[in-house]
Amino acid sequence: MSAAGPWLVVPRPSPTARLRLVCFPHSGAGASTFAAWAGDLPPVFEVCAVQLPGREARLGEPPFTRMGPLLEAVEAGLGPRLAGRPFAFFGHSMGALVSFELARRLQARGQGPVHLFVSGHPAPHLPDREPPTHTLPEPEFLARLRQLNGTPPEVLDHPELRDLIVPILRADFAVCDTYTFTPGEPLACSLSAFGGLQDPHARRDELEAWRVHTRSTFAARMFPGDHFYIHSARPLLLRMVARELDQWLRTGHAHDPDAPLGPAA
Repeated sequence: MSAAGPWLVVPRPSPTARLRLVCFPHSGAGASTFAAWAGDLPPVFEVCAVQLPGREARLGEPPFTRMGPLLEAVEAGLGPRLAGRPFAFFGHSMGALVSFELARRLQARGQGPVHLFVSGHPAPHLPDREPPTHTLPEPEFLARLRQLNGTPPEVLDHPELRDLIVPILRADFAVCDTYTFTPGEPLACSLSAFGGLQDPHARRDELEAWRVHTRSTFAARMFPGDHFYIHSARPLLLRMVARELDQWLRTGHAHDPDAPLGPAA
């Protein structure tokens, strides 16, 4: 595993890879979320995981609390690293918002991704169904974390670990809670919206609504599992990711653009 500057971690560097898959983690998570993906995807794809401030190797850095400054920093940190080979984005939950907005910024500069995978998050133009989380008192905030099922119970039950992770999670939730969508030009790249069948936070119709954010091909897929199906259904998810990216390498287009939303096969 190597670090391409502070912003990118490359679990298995592949100088001969034909396409980079740049992965953006969910709230509170770091680049290690995607560490195993490199071994599960064909070597033609180089997995690059984004490392945001405030976690893992960047634990001593303050996390961002607003989308605008975060995007400016991510673009400055990643932009030079994306030159030379085509790249795609995969973002889960908070990472879906960050990757989408970054894709829009890069497209405006003529450097957009060839494909965007958004996962576990409603389309950004939809009204937020859930009240803000980052301002909740500690007991309610911890209850919310347990409900989301993304933080191990042993972490939440351990005072020192809890004190370490809660400020990062509050900051990340603040990024999402205060985010405001600004209408703009649809993406030129193809787009896939993924979600878990048992995830109450990103319903089928809310994933299907991502369709309006691309003028290229679109597909939406549901996988077995809850909000963190990316772990429980990882083999199936990565088969679908590889299929989409392989299709682009062969033809320059995404696979099956008019496929209805339904369980992945």
